[in-house]
Amino acid sequence: MRRKEQEATDLSRRFSRRALFLGGAQMALIAGLGLRMRWMQIEQADEFRLLAEENRINIRLLPPARGQVFDRNGAPVAVNEPSYRITMVREEAGKDVELVLRRLSAIVEIPEEDLADALKEMKSRRGDTPVTVADRVSWDALSRVAVNAPALPGVTPEVGLSRNYPLGADFVHVVGYVGPVSDYDLDKIEDPDRLLLLPRFQIGKVGLEAKLEDDLRGKAGTLRVEVNAAGRVMRELGRVEGQPGTDVQLTVDAGLQGYCEARLGQESAAAVVIDTDTGDIMAIASAPSFDPNLFVRGISVADYKALTDNEYRPLSSKTVQGLYPPGSTFKMVTALAALEEGIIGADETVYCPGHIEVSNRKFHCWKGSGHGNVNLETSLRESCDVYYYDLALKLGIEKLSAMAERLGIGVRFDLPMSAVARGRAPTREWKKGAFGKDWVIGDTVNASIGQGFVAASPLQLAVMTARLATGRAVMPRLVKSIDGVEQPSGRGPELGFNENNLRMIRRAMYAVSNHTRGTAYGSRILDDAFRMAGKTGTSQVRNITEEERRRGVTRNEDLPWNRRDHALFVNFAPYDAPKYAVCVVVEHGGGGSAAAAPIARDITLQALFGGDPPLTAYPEKDRGRIKALQERLKRERPQPSEPDRGRA
Repeated sequence: MRRKEQEATDLSRRFSRRALFLGGAQMALIAGLGLRMRWMQIEQADEFRLLAEENRINIRLLPPARGQVFDRNGAPVAVNEPSYRITMVREEAGKDVELVLRRLSAIVEIPEEDLADALKEMKSRRGDTPVTVADRVSWDALSRVAVNAPALPGVTPEVGLSRNYPLGADFVHVVGYVGPVSDYDLDKIEDPDRLLLLPRFQIGKVGLEAKLEDDLRGKAGTLRVEVNAAGRVMRELGRVEGQPGTDVQLTVDAGLQGYCEARLGQESAAAVVIDTDTGDIMAIASAPSFDPNLFVRGISVADYKALTDNEYRPLSSKTVQGLYPPGSTFKMVTALAALEEGIIGADETVYCPGHIEVSNRKFHCWKGSGHGNVNLETSLRESCDVYYYDLALKLGIEKLSAMAERLGIGVRFDLPMSAVARGRAPTREWKKGAFGKDWVIGDTVNASIGQGFVAASPLQLAVMTARLATGRAVMPRLVKSIDGVEQPSGRGPELGFNENNLRMIRRAMYAVSNHTRGTAYGSRILDDAFRMAGKTGTSQVRNITEEERRRGVTRNEDLPWNRRDHALFVNFAPYDAPKYAVCVVVEHGGGGSAAAAPIARDITLQALFGGDPPLTAYPEKDRGRIKALQERLKRERPQPSEPDRGRA
């Protein structure tokens, strides 16, 4: 009996422990579920509410306003303007997307090819991605779509911003242009911003627009909207505005830039004007030019073909992409290198019989009969070639190339423009690497007058001239400020040249423009306060054979255009207190004194006077022509509008 009672007691104890354990486990489970429910219902309420409402709430990106571009005085160069378009989201259009498109085309006239393109794009993109069906539609068309909204599920009339370039062709080679994002653009980006998937979203394609894309684009905002079962927007639930792109101010003066473009006209040419004190690029013009608005709106095949087939290459920015033999404008480099090395003095002379013989080969001077005895000033003034051949033989290519780089030739300047070229100050090592051949003495002779392997852009030649004028390492600056923040000056430190040597070079350049025997005397400035110092250049693009020299060298005007010499001119002014350095290159223009110097003189005066100079600044024989030119350019060239910092 006692044993049974003991067993009953033990069983009771075991049962109580198990019950307690199970009860505790149940309580823990209930508590865990309670905490989980509290976390889901309170802590994560917003997230699950959004998931529950995903069929009626959409979150859309709001494209930011693109940063605008202004000239140095605040005149607008690249701005935003309203643009009306019609977009469609495939997922919101229902099962029959083509039916909705047919209804839309009955309300708004849309070409069949545009409808086909939109349908193709919708099939290739995510279902929630808006696709542009019609762009740049009228306000009336936009209104009709809005009125018929119930019958057009997934279709949205939108007011966006599009790029506009009010000065047209004047700035296209500097600022470039924008265009819709292409598949090619997306393929180049590893993790593209969702903004780039928006319909017809515009990004920079070339020029400053492309180089400063990240600054100009801005950050997207978000829009939270409620839609009905048909996909129509019922109401706006919330909006977070994006961050607009930063505004950019250029160093370029729109008035001077426009004058340069107009003065170059339809020549295949380039002009650069640099402030010698700050390095600011006051003008950087390439001709012929084209209207960038054609690309923003979608250029036609015919218009694009006309640009690509033009032998004057309007799509190329010749100021930074074009590389030319600098010809006689390079002679200051050779002369300064020889002066700095102590090879010559100001009064030492070299006899020029019209040629020099090196390694059984004749190297000719442009003047067949020769210049006789010439010193530094007369050789530069009358552009004697033999004088510089002789200097190069004594100097050697390495020292010559080192001086060229010191003055900016063969240096790639970091400007926000497309395909800025490095140029070339050749050395023995360069030729070996490029051609697998040894340098020969004839290469040095050719390089001394800016021919052979030497190549420079108009920008580099303008920088070279600014450095000769100041003795400082002037650096070209294109952007004055970004979002109001001033960018570093291009003034540059002293280059360490002997000042007496620089004075000799400058005095010889002054004689080029102001001595009666100077090669640029015909393009001199008469105003004593603004007299310029310069140098003409004529660079050959073809070889002249000995046979041709015997029978008489063919005149440029008798040659096909693309076989004529390039015409160059560089200068700084005023001579006593340099303010601007200028370079003009006219492709296949012939002689530098005839084709390039008059243009450079006119541009220099325009920069110095801040507008049309008085006719008394020109030689009397030119005044009638200059007056007619000024009147014509006033009629033809677009005027920059008043500064406007507001956003479109």
